[in-house]
Amino acid sequence: MSAFRSLSIASLKSFLRDRIAVFFSFAFPLIFIVIFGLVFSGSGTGRIEIGLVGEGPVASALESSGAFELRRFDSLPEALNEVEEGEIPAAVAVEGNRVTIRYAASDPAAAATVRGVVEGVVNEVNLRVAGVSPTYQVTARQVEDSTLQPIQFIVPGMMSWGVALGAVFGSAFTLVTWRRKQVLRRLRSAPVGLGVILAARLVATLLIGVVQAVVFIGVGLLPAFGLRLSGQWWLALPVLLLGIVAFFAVGLVIGAVCKTEEATSGVANAIIVPMAFLSGVFFPLDQAPQWMRSVGDFMPLKHMNDGVSAFLVHGQAPEAMAVPLVVLAGFTALMTLVAARLFNWEAG
Repeated sequence: MSAFRSLSIASLKSFLRDRIAVFFSFAFPLIFIVIFGLVFSGSGTGRIEIGLVGEGPVASALESSGAFELRRFDSLPEALNEVEEGEIPAAVAVEGNRVTIRYAASDPAAAATVRGVVEGVVNEVNLRVAGVSPTYQVTARQVEDSTLQPIQFIVPGMMSWGVALGAVFGSAFTLVTWRRKQVLRRLRSAPVGLGVILAARLVATLLIGVVQAVVFIGVGLLPAFGLRLSGQWWLALPVLLLGIVAFFAVGLVIGAVCKTEEATSGVANAIIVPMAFLSGVFFPLDQAPQWMRSVGDFMPLKHMNDGVSAFLVHGQAPEAMAVPLVVLAGFTALMTLVAARLFNWEAG
């Protein structure tokens, strides 16, 4: 236990002395939280801005619907000029009984939204003018609490990515640096097993990961961002801890393969950054191609993020952690076996 405690403290001190490791573990993810948090918590409504030309019942119905941010133009050519320049995705012109929609092909998603909403408004106005009561009524309401803000999705994603990044860099750099400086050779001749060495480094990584999570959540809770935790937020802790262990194992594989710190940094970034995009950390994958979503299902970071979000902000039942825990445990076992196979005490 004395050797284990000493190695754990040494690992923590080594991390704190490494400014690059501290930056990528804390400052780098925090930059994204602050930027995304400020962007999505600003005064903007987040609605699509379109041009509107003309007056009448349809124009009034569009204004009262609140579906769009409307910019008034005196003529259709003036509005079309803004569409062509990319300032707005579409323009609607109301001329008598005729409604014209002109949109930019460069933004098909916005064009489809504008067309669908405008056609719905026109149909409603037609029924009202004809004095016909609609047969079917549609009621739409979001599943989440109405107070749910974008920061509720930003913090869990950035936190999962940040602790994964810290775990990978921590274990990989430690292994490479200790091998290059022949620390592993000296430890090999000491009465300390490899399991004790790795366990001590893992404990340090878990402590750092918990501190990261506290810092990221604390920033999200600031009034400027307004993060709201669910009543069962603490259930996210087992998923978070197992996720740290899983990416610690990834770092061991990288550290076993790479010979220098430069190579370690390159390989770690080449793995973690694309994984973040494929896991839906930076943006939802709902509109992504099917192949990308399918690939994302195999990413441990996706399951870590989903598991953390399920309890941190969505307040789901404990059963929701089953899949993330099983996937992360299986991934940890696989990476550990690969790392054990590739591990060597001395630089080759």
